[in-house]
Amino acid sequence: MNRYIKKILGGQPINYGAFLKQLPEPFRRLHKDLFATEKVQANQWLVRVLDDAAFAELQNVMEAPGSRVEAAKKGNSHRHGTDVSFLLVYRDGLESDRPYVVVIGSDSVDFGFQRARSVLVVENEQNFYHYRQMLNFASETLGRRLELPECDVVLGGGNRITRGAVLEWLKGYEDVFCAFDYDAGGLHMFSTIAASLHERAHFVQPANWQPWQSQFRKVPDSTERFIKAIALAENLGFVLLAEAFRTTGKFMEQELVLNE
Repeated sequence: MNRYIKKILGGQPINYGAFLKQLPEPFRRLHKDLFATEKVQANQWLVRVLDDAAFAELQNVMEAPGSRVEAAKKGNSHRHGTDVSFLLVYRDGLESDRPYVVVIGSDSVDFGFQRARSVLVVENEQNFYHYRQMLNFASETLGRRLELPECDVVLGGGNRITRGAVLEWLKGYEDVFCAFDYDAGGLHMFSTIAASLHERAHFVQPANWQPWQSQFRKVPDSTERFIKAIALAENLGFVLLAEAFRTTGKFMEQELVLNE
């Protein structure tokens, strides 16, 4: 959006249709009152500002916020990351099903326990709660035994696991095993983790997808998401997973692991 704004201010043509798609809803509804356009070539329009005050307000809204509070004042707190993250962790020595809490701030970490050599990151809460089954599943697919004394289990849902400070904390483990949904979102999360942790990151998946194809039941939200999932799988070297996507035309949610 800021790129479009700079071009408008500089008298350069833009793709007006793409600009409108990114325009915040209150401004999009009034775009005919805010802008005059002149088509100069295919998909390119010169844009003249009709309402300087409204355009100045748009620039203020789109300016990158310096904090979560400032972002909220601009109408969308999600435009800025939080200053603190909380992770739930199952580890050896727990006396109940209540997990430990790790508090990760911008310049400090409080987790109050000795971490294991490796960690299993589980995307969804249901699977995290049944961490013993997930450890068994990961053990079977990886061909190595994962148990609590040597492997912590972390809840990583909602993309919180890909935050910069959290990734730095994960670097304290020798191996990070990622048990995510088998879809575009899960693969995107893993690719982000792998880009930061490199050879420490491992994707938990069966060596042979044929017996699991009946568990691919989630219809992709869009063709674009489906194509993205295939591309991500292939780029990560998960050729058999990409073939499973193509064969079934669907994704697999990790809750179905608990039915096995």
